[in-house]
Amino acid sequence: MKKLLMVMALAGMTATGFAQEAPVQKYSVATNSFWSNWFIQAGAQWNAWYSGQEHGSSNSKSPLEGFRSNVGASLAVGKWFTPGLGLRTKINGVWGKTVLGDNNSESTKYWTANEQVLFNLSNLICGYNEKRIWNLIPFVGGGITRNMTYNTYAMQLGVGVLNTFRVSPKLAVNLELGWDRLEGDADGIDISDGNRGWDSHDNRLYAEVGLTYNLGKATWNRTPDVDAINAQHQSEVDALNAQINELRNRKPEVVEKIVEKRVEVPSTNTVSVSDLIFVTFAQGKASLTGAAKKALDAVKEGAHVQIVGTASPEGSKQVNDRLSQARADVVAKYLKNRGVKVDEATGKGVQGVTSNRLAIVYVK
Repeated sequence: MKKLLMVMALAGMTATGFAQEAPVQKYSVATNSFWSNWFIQAGAQWNAWYSGQEHGSSNSKSPLEGFRSNVGASLAVGKWFTPGLGLRTKINGVWGKTVLGDNNSESTKYWTANEQVLFNLSNLICGYNEKRIWNLIPFVGGGITRNMTYNTYAMQLGVGVLNTFRVSPKLAVNLELGWDRLEGDADGIDISDGNRGWDSHDNRLYAEVGLTYNLGKATWNRTPDVDAINAQHQSEVDALNAQINELRNRKPEVVEKIVEKRVEVPSTNTVSVSDLIFVTFAQGKASLTGAAKKALDAVKEGAHVQIVGTASPEGSKQVNDRLSQARADVVAKYLKNRGVKVDEATGKGVQGVTSNRLAIVYVK
């Protein structure tokens, strides 16, 4: 137990170092469960319709003209599989227009169903940031349009840009602009000619304002930057070694006085920092990463170890005590499975005033 106390004392000598937030990667996150990162959307639209039969007419092309525009509504459900890539199923419709010549049109009723691939360029280019106010999200997809007035169906392709503005962790305001390219009979009049460019098919331009509501867990845990963590820990280990060497070089009476104040151990026992392994955990987690297992694999079969688990101060004392013990236990279980002798595995709760999510392994 005295050696275990000395390990804690040595770790405490650099509390400010180990209290730092663990470095994380800018573009990498941990995978969430299938039921995480779902969302629903609802919006109101302004639609402008362009029909194939307008070819050669003098109709105004403005999307604001009353003979080609109408209001509509939309509902959508989707999921983000990564911070940069998602899928969305969207249904919109209600009122449409079949545009004729001489600035005339007929009102129709319709609906469309689309499957769309979403690309969050803000996260892809700038890295994941759950508190980012504005996200720029282009999308591309395809689906089917049903004209209920003329009893027709038509296939379509669509592209657009979705802008989301964060209001809270659960809610965002949307501004969306899109273009649907439909088959020539979507508006009930079958006039198709592939050589006429824009008006060889029916087209719909739309602007939409709406809301996004995130269902369940909507964020991602950042992946620890193992190289940066190892470099950080190495610098801390070097600092500990420097302090120990400085103590060794002092006069014996001074060394004895300092050791007596810090821990009660016989002066003949010497602990080298090279006997310590530091295992870092993600916030709120007690699972071993690949890098942690690689570090623990350095402990030889048959060696005796003592383990101390710690936690950061964000949660309650009860939660932190339980989490620190879980971290010590998961390290102990991994080492036991490799034939290492675990003399003691103890959770010590919070050590320091900021993040300190560690398990410290002392190899005897």
